[in-house]
Amino acid sequence: MAFGRVNPQFQLEDQGITGLDNVYYNLIEPALIEAALRNGEGRLGRGGTFLVSTGKFTGRSPKDKHVVKTESVADSIWWENNAEMSPEGFDKLYEDMLAHMKGGTYYVQDLVGGADPAHSINVRMVTELAWHGLFIRHMLRRPEREALDRFVADFTVINCPSFQADPAKHNCRSETVIAMNFDRKIILIGGTEYAGENKKSVFTLLNYLLPEKGIMPMHCSANHAAGNPVDTAIFFGLSGTGKTTLSADPERILIGDDEHGWSDRGTFNFEGGCYAKTINLDPEAEPEIYATTSKFGTVIENMVYDEDTLDLDFADDSLTANMRCAYPLEYISNASSNALGGHPKNIIMLTCDAFGVLPPIARLTPAQAMYHFLSGFTSKVAGTERGVTEPEPTFSTCFGAPFMPRRPEAYGNLLREKIAKHGATCWLVNTGWTGGAYGTGSRMPIKATRALLTAALDGSLSKVDFRKDPNFGFEVPIKVPGVPEVLLDPRRTWGNPDGYDEQADKLVKMFADNFEQYQPYIDDDVKAAAIG
Repeated sequence: MAFGRVNPQFQLEDQGITGLDNVYYNLIEPALIEAALRNGEGRLGRGGTFLVSTGKFTGRSPKDKHVVKTESVADSIWWENNAEMSPEGFDKLYEDMLAHMKGGTYYVQDLVGGADPAHSINVRMVTELAWHGLFIRHMLRRPEREALDRFVADFTVINCPSFQADPAKHNCRSETVIAMNFDRKIILIGGTEYAGENKKSVFTLLNYLLPEKGIMPMHCSANHAAGNPVDTAIFFGLSGTGKTTLSADPERILIGDDEHGWSDRGTFNFEGGCYAKTINLDPEAEPEIYATTSKFGTVIENMVYDEDTLDLDFADDSLTANMRCAYPLEYISNASSNALGGHPKNIIMLTCDAFGVLPPIARLTPAQAMYHFLSGFTSKVAGTERGVTEPEPTFSTCFGAPFMPRRPEAYGNLLREKIAKHGATCWLVNTGWTGGAYGTGSRMPIKATRALLTAALDGSLSKVDFRKDPNFGFEVPIKVPGVPEVLLDPRRTWGNPDGYDEQADKLVKMFADNFEQYQPYIDDDVKAAAIG
């Protein structure tokens, strides 16, 4: 039986998905929580939050993500980064998953990816778990209720955690599978309860579709000056580098915390909510995000809590260091009402340097910006992916390689063209280690990072004196009000300067070795900007 509000001409049966028991269309938050509680999927937490554990999968499974290799996409997918699946394997996977679903209860959310209606796509999310419906209802954008009567999906995502793939039969790597078929406009997810796979599948989809329209899809957060959307800033960075924390500036308007597009009209959020890490969340440093952990409907994922009082333990990472909360954008008091901004005036590339070599901030030329964008250097933070237990230095091109279906140069060239056209100033910000490498040094003080970013965004940082970094050639401020001067020179923060030099040489070589793969595809000025 079907329940809820839905286009009567576009139910699951109209898509060939038949034999289900009950199907609940477009339930709102209270109804989804009630369903999840009835199903025993989690517990009701303080303030009406929903407390859930995702089992053995507490992070993404990037190696289990596949793109179906059809004729229409064979020449445009970056196959070195995206595992291929045969059309025959996908067809069997789809058939077997639908057979597995028969007789079951499912939850459908009809949602929109993209705040700019000129570039948005309609996404139907079909989930086995009611709380996944709640999660994705936060993450994507919710149409007006009346619009549901005529909603037709551009793409459909089916998420069935209880289904396990057969690698031999389905042409995949393991029993866990994320399979994208651009021709059939279907994404299948099986064998994992980790909710992040839902939103990242849509991000990957937009990363493929939008460049054809000249739109730059970005793994970034974004904000703009209060009362002035023209003064927009974007923050590139992988999970754990500070995208969510640093963009949630009480003095600025939050456009979004994770995924955006840059079109000829400006910046727009793909999403309708935020997915913030909660480990060691500080109510003083991050009061807005902290407050969401006791607001109605917020999904609290993989956090330890007191069984009697339901108090959350923000320091206990025994389940995972990748503990998170998902909430609608409007839970942040200074969030944008339309999730739109202007062309970025400042572009910040966030990195978490576990070597303790990079300065807390550096100014980049356009060529250096493309170099660091293609390099995407950071450290994978514990828990974000399966098997990562402590920071690991890594290069993730475009600050989001797992979500990039096209070759990196496609995104790099788009970014470069837009920087040149709109005159953005680019900065590299290290939120990683200072005073030594991981295990010896300490994390960069967030107060210092915020002070440097404030100076960059209000223009005062451009007026101070800079020095040329001997290792990477970018410009580093010498003295900034409110920031300890020694912090601006990483070598001085080390007790052993020779140890710093050794680490710096090691990191420079890592950058050079990694960048060899892009040499055939880039211009000479970017090659010259590579090092020094």
